Amino acid sequence: MSTDELKLRELLAQLHTQLRGAKKVDAGSRELLKTVATDIETALARSGVRPVSAESKLEELAAKFEVEHPALAEAVRDVVDALRKAGI
Repeated sequence: MSTDELKLRELLAQLHTQLRGAKKVDAGSRELLKTVATDIETALARSGVRPVSAESKLEELAAKFEVEHPALAEAVRDVVDALRKAGI
């Protein structure tokens, strides 16, 4: 496993922790984020198969969280950056 993939896994774990601690995140956003995280985990397990539109879904969620959950929005953007660096 590459350093980028390890970093991505670490960021995903941090994102899950922040999501669990976030208050007032609507159920739809929470579910979408879980789905995207599962897609990313599946892609990592398949050694780089890119999850379909995960990046755009994450960008949309980051924008949605920006006002009420800035730390969560930043964590989502960190995952997007890690996806790009890992080539996933």
